[in-house]
Amino acid sequence: MPQGQGFQWPPGTILERGLLMAWSTRRLAELAGTTAKAVRHYHGIGLLDEPERASNGYKRYGVNHLVRLLRIRRLIDLGVALADVPAVESGDERARQILRDLDAELAADIERRQRMRRDLAAIMDNRAALDMPPDFKTLADDLPETQRSLLVAYSSILTPEAIAALKEQLSGPRDDLEAEFAALEEDAPEDIRQRLAEQMAPEAREQHRAHPVLADLGRASHRERALADSVTVHALTEFYNRAHLDVLRRVHGILVENGTAGSESDDAQQ
Repeated sequence: MPQGQGFQWPPGTILERGLLMAWSTRRLAELAGTTAKAVRHYHGIGLLDEPERASNGYKRYGVNHLVRLLRIRRLIDLGVALADVPAVESGDERARQILRDLDAELAADIERRQRMRRDLAAIMDNRAALDMPPDFKTLADDLPETQRSLLVAYSSILTPEAIAALKEQLSGPRDDLEAEFAALEEDAPEDIRQRLAEQMAPEAREQHRAHPVLADLGRASHRERALADSVTVHALTEFYNRAHLDVLRRVHGILVENGTAGSESDDAQQ
């Protein structure tokens, strides 16, 4: 055979020495980079033929089994399900469809992992974004802890449209009135609660007009109404004190008197 064509065997090769050895299941698995348990499983589902047995009952695998096993492992490493291996090997239209579907799954998985990496980078840059919904990472530093907690809770019920409206609403500058409300003590006197409610009502009215989807979180939810209302009530009572809730009730009362209140769950306002 001319030099460079095909495999070249040097003088004194193992062929001349006549070394031919059958392999055990463990050795075959080792050569293919898998486990003996996997080899037995492939036998059980018909992917790999059973070998002949020696007189002592032990399996005797040869190179054909190794080649077959390596081909199976190759398809598995590509993500092909075991049940689809025979179809993919056939090379027909079903095989091409299986591979197209697999490629689409891999593309979606890559996008998901890239999104995870972007989220992790944001968290490493600003740990305050750790518990925030993905679209709200840039607001993490500016939001008080109470609003952040409410936002996390609401993200479990709100539609994408409502989430987008909420993000736009929260992206506005923080004012002194909002800071005063956030710092409100539970035993704040009546006159302060009423003043805050009267000052907050016009802004609440404007928010309802600008983002009507947020006027009623029950309707802005992709969950059933009772469950959405339950999340809203639990969140408000958990993260606001009694003075906060009283001010919110007063704001709602003012809006109702002026005919501008949304139909947000009465339970959340009482």
